[in-house]
Amino acid sequence: MPHFKTSDGLNLHYWDDGSGTPVLCLPGLTRSGHDFDEMAPHLSGIRLIRLDSRGRGRSDWDPEPLNYTVPIEARDALQLLDHLGLDKVGVIGTSRGGMLAMLIAAMAKNRLSGVLLNDVGPVLDKADLKVIVDSVGRNPPYKDYEDAEKRYPNDWPGFPGVPAERWQVEVRRLWQETPDGLAIRYDPGLKIATEAVFNGPEADLWPLFDAMAGLPLALLRGANSRLLTPETVGEMRRRRPDMLFANVPDRAHIPFLDEAESLDIIRRWIGLLG
Repeated sequence: MPHFKTSDGLNLHYWDDGSGTPVLCLPGLTRSGHDFDEMAPHLSGIRLIRLDSRGRGRSDWDPEPLNYTVPIEARDALQLLDHLGLDKVGVIGTSRGGMLAMLIAAMAKNRLSGVLLNDVGPVLDKADLKVIVDSVGRNPPYKDYEDAEKRYPNDWPGFPGVPAERWQVEVRRLWQETPDGLAIRYDPGLKIATEAVFNGPEADLWPLFDAMAGLPLALLRGANSRLLTPETVGEMRRRRPDMLFANVPDRAHIPFLDEAESLDIIRRWIGLLG
């Protein structure tokens, strides 16, 4: 599987499939490039690049956990573009990946041909964010995959009607079976940096959103999402009335990206990329 070496010596894993318009996919906080598996078969005419951020998926764990930050991970993404010899790409950023995309727009806008944000914005609900932060670095309370398939949909509500087969894929993607129960598939040290940022001073991220001015922009929101509120979406749309938008029904945080509403926006956004 392809890897590249970052400027601080970590080997990061990525996928590079297809040909055409280059699109870089950046996954959520504890996730991997597999989060785009459901979307990929529905798209054509693009070069789909998916990055496992440091400490996640098949990428190296960082010996210094405080390096798990948005600025360093945004730098990693830019170094991947350098490694691939790409001047610019469209970025699909899911949750944390969307934060990376917004920061890249502020750091190196010339490397972007457009941004699609998946259930993320410059303001996130603090209470729901705390639920996510508290879960980072912890193994789930399930003894095996079968147990997780039964209980996880109720423990993570907002996804009515999702078939059992999809939950089977999800729990295997998130965790691995061990003799002591299910275990996380990422560096538990991620918790240190995540808590440090959450407990630190609150930053105004609207300038990062505004840094995407002039770029083709799209937003997907899970209609049941508590993390990205309708109020934040309203302000995002006020600032960018040209932003493509879909409120994806029967999804919370995060849409799977294979829903009809998601694919419609993704395809329309790709059509705008230069």
